[in-house]
Amino acid sequence: MQDVTLEPWAEGDLGLLRLINSPEMTEHLGGPETEEQLLARHRRYVDLPGTGRGRMFTVRPGTGPDGPVAGSIGYWETVWRGEKVYETGWSVLPAFQGRGIAVAAARAVTGAVRAEGRHRELHAFPSVGNPASNAICRRAGFTLLDECGFEYPKGTFMRCNDWFLDLTAQG
Repeated sequence: MQDVTLEPWAEGDLGLLRLINSPEMTEHLGGPETEEQLLARHRRYVDLPGTGRGRMFTVRPGTGPDGPVAGSIGYWETVWRGEKVYETGWSVLPAFQGRGIAVAAARAVTGAVRAEGRHRELHAFPSVGNPASNAICRRAGFTLLDECGFEYPKGTFMRCNDWFLDLTAQG
């Protein structure tokens, strides 16, 4: 299993967000955002800690801060089917894909969410047409609940799989 280090999102991480915003990386997410949308997203990521509504992280392979940044992962509070839950999502840059980094990051972020103890559920909603992200959910210990309609980005509806993890369960 690949080791990863999660570092809190910081002001200097806007460049990573721009790399993640490529057509290749956003293929299953409705395409790239405008510069204005990116700057607003970056501000939300920087301001998230301390709100109790989630966190964003950069992901580095290995166990220290010296390696290259491979992508991002985070979790945020949302309402799903009338309940407050956490949602998670990730992006791993193409040069780092296929190495188990996303699975390790998903497991690590699950630990961070579980430690907060705010909500019982963590969900991920990858597109049904994104086999890699669906495999990450399976390998990270999520349970597939069903296929659902999901609005992302705002005003655009897509078919997603609803993957669920019970945060009160151990392991």
